[in-house]
Order: sequence, then structure tokens, then C-alpha cells
Amino acid sequence: MSMSRVHDLDLSFLSADTARSVAETMQALATPSRVRILSRLCAGPCSVGRLAQEVEMEQSAVSQQLRVLRHLGLVVGAREGRNVIYALHDDHVRALLTEAVSHTEHLRLGLAASLAGQALEPAT
Repeated sequence: MSMSRVHDLDLSFLSADTARSVAETMQALATPSRVRILSRLCAGPCSVGRLAQEVEMEQSAVSQQLRVLRHLGLVVGAREGRNVIYALHDDHVRALLTEAVSHTEHLRLGLAASLAGQALEPAT
């Protein structure tokens, strides 16, 4: 599905399987270290060693988080010689992180409160 079609999705009622799958995907954002790793990968592919340096984590911890992210289908790895280079799975992952950060910033700035009242008004 293309990114332009994402707004065509009917979110009014998700099946139990879809809801479970989405919840598992959203778990990736439940850990600051995974968010930082995904954020760094938004800038481009990277080796585990370089990721560890740039997100200021132990290499073993980065590897463990990458396994989780790979299992969730959010990152992919490709072997280059003795290194594995990791990248975001696709642009959906970048969009997911961008929306999460945007939402957090709206909450921080108090913008969501003013918009929330509009959502509660009955449709005519």
C-alpha cells in the first residue's frame, strides 16, 4: 500500500487480529532506546557498532533492541562483509515515528487540548 493511500484506511473498527498486530508494532515505541535507534536509522543505514556509538548505548544492548525491531518488521539488516548494516524497513516506519514525535510535541505545547474539544462536537 502506498503512503498516499494510508488515509483511505477505514479505522472505524479494526479486527482483533489487526488490533493485536498494531499493538505489537506500537510496542517498539514503548522503549526510549528503540525510539532512539529508529530515529538514528531515519538518517540512513548504519552498522551496529556505529549505532551504539551514536545512540550512546552498549553494542550488546543495541543488538538486542535491533532483534526486537527486526522481529516487529520495523528494521531490516543486510550483511556487508563482517558487518550487518541496519535500515528502516520502509517509509511507513519513518511516518510512524514522525507522527509519534509530532503528537508528543503537540501534547507538550498544549495544542492537543484545544483540538480535542473540536473532536467531541456532534456531527450535523
